[in-house]
Amino acid sequence: METNLTGLSIIGSGRGKPNSRTFSAFDPKTGEEIGPQFFSADPQELQKAVDLAEAARIGYGKLSGLEKARFLRKIAETIENLGDVLIERASMETGLPNARFIGERGRTCSQLRMFADLLEEGSWVDARIDRADPLRQPAAKPDVRSMLRPIGPVAVFCAGNFPLAFSVAGGDTASALAAGCPVVVNAHNSHPGTAELVGLAIRRAVEETGLPEGVFSLLFSKDYEIGQGLVGHPSIRAVGFTGSLKGGRALMDIAARRKEPIPVYAEMGSINPVFLLPGAMREKTEEIAAGLHGSFNLGFGQFCTKPGVVFASDDENFLPFSAKLAELTLETGSAPLLSGKIRDSFLEGIEERVKSAGLVYGSSALDGFAVNSAFFQTDAETFLENGGLQGEIFGPTTLLVKADNKENLLEIARTLEGQLTATVHGTEKDLAEFSDLIEILETKAGRLIFNGFPTGVEVCPAMVHGGVFPATSDSRSTSVGTRATERFARLVCFQDFPQNSLPVELRDHNPLGIHRLIDGEFSRVPI
Repeated sequence: METNLTGLSIIGSGRGKPNSRTFSAFDPKTGEEIGPQFFSADPQELQKAVDLAEAARIGYGKLSGLEKARFLRKIAETIENLGDVLIERASMETGLPNARFIGERGRTCSQLRMFADLLEEGSWVDARIDRADPLRQPAAKPDVRSMLRPIGPVAVFCAGNFPLAFSVAGGDTASALAAGCPVVVNAHNSHPGTAELVGLAIRRAVEETGLPEGVFSLLFSKDYEIGQGLVGHPSIRAVGFTGSLKGGRALMDIAARRKEPIPVYAEMGSINPVFLLPGAMREKTEEIAAGLHGSFNLGFGQFCTKPGVVFASDDENFLPFSAKLAELTLETGSAPLLSGKIRDSFLEGIEERVKSAGLVYGSSALDGFAVNSAFFQTDAETFLENGGLQGEIFGPTTLLVKADNKENLLEIARTLEGQLTATVHGTEKDLAEFSDLIEILETKAGRLIFNGFPTGVEVCPAMVHGGVFPATSDSRSTSVGTRATERFARLVCFQDFPQNSLPVELRDHNPLGIHRLIDGEFSRVPI
């Protein structure tokens, strides 16, 4: 398989052309450039990629679930065949260890195969059949059948903090391809070499499965021009994005201004609040402190599920807990953040927080893009008065908030913005006493966690990685788990069509053997 990096966009079966608009990756450990240079796509290359996707739309969308599943499995296989070249490039561009990317590659390929399993089983299309009744009075009942069908070409934006699992072949791409949608990916300029390698693997999978070349393209971009052009292009029917609130909101605004607006499924991060209830604090103060410290420093704090704020009652366990967390933070070694931009934003956030919350242990810029971990502490009154303390700081830091009593905690919970996750540590007695807290948090977050920590998103059918705005743009969706496919599909109804003109999922004899809702009852039985 081709693994030589050229820095050129992948446009169907072709490549982009060299030009003067170049950029490079950087080594976060040293701040030095990493070759080769990468060439921004131009508007003509963007147009060609989208034209190819549009040309592939109907043919790819009509493929059977088995054929699309074969394609997804082939992508996983070709990514694995890249071997150490992929792992080493990802590590070089992020400053993270090889072991991180061995695990992330496994997650990425498992996710592709999970969607392949979904397609092979087939029931995800939500086929519904209401049979005709010509004798019904006062009017005959028509034959009505519906199912989910692909929405069309999808633009996917790679995440800066997950070069594999949330990037070129990540969850947005995998779920869009599973839904039957061609994909045009906008690579992240922090890890373009990793993106090109994975893009080449996907292109190989397209070729080996005999699919239309427009099923996949990858565009490099030095700035925002290509991404904005993708979202505004009339042939793009939906957008998948993982990144900042500022970036996600900008794409949402572009999509809304279109002559024909389209959905933008943006995952924009959150502070992932953690509530420490009295019973849990009495029983395992140091254990919780150690777990929390490990969580907000995992990946050196560069996860969208990092616990950015922790709430605990002001009782005899608060000071020992705070002291332990400060001790662990002080012992944390420095590490590089993923990019100079993230490093600068982190340090600006720390400087701003110093003005409004008590700094227990702070951070400073070191060699390359490295920083130290930081820990802050404040009281509930200050937190409630200062809305800025709800802002996410992307990096290794958390804020501990001391609450006076239960009512204080409930008031805080009510004021929280939408979150990806909310965590509660407690005993069964705590849960009974604070049941109203759980009810509030259910309205705020996409995933509730008990006696655990939010970092680590299990890739499984039941997972919800989404949340109330501003955590995501649409609280009804998830970017992880098999429900992610539903974002890139739309309902289509067929009334009084002859059998041979219906999609196979809606035909009487149910050739795929899938679960269907027949006259209001679920069944696999042919009719």
